[in-house]
Amino acid sequence: MAENPGSERHPRFDDDLVGLDPRDPEAQAFAEHLDRMQRCDPAFTIEASLRGVADFAEGSNRVGGLRWWVAALIALLIIVGVLVSAWDIVGDLLAWLSR
Repeated sequence: MAENPGSERHPRFDDDLVGLDPRDPEAQAFAEHLDRMQRCDPAFTIEASLRGVADFAEGSNRVGGLRWWVAALIALLIIVGVLVSAWDIVGDLLAWLSR
């Protein structure tokens, strides 16, 4: 029994990407990119925020050079901001407990 070669094909190859080879990894990546760009989910939910962070992480893993360093710097600044905020909250908590 032969497998259906078009069963795992992305539906964009029938609509937007007619003529591209659906087995080409670059064409598949472009179809996934179009899906991410046209996503219309609400951006104010926790799931959407986490999905945005995941998209940022996946995108920063694909790039190299200066763009990778900028993405790493942004991630580092976020971590430093969280640590400074946590330190401030712990300091305020200890000051409140010492009264």
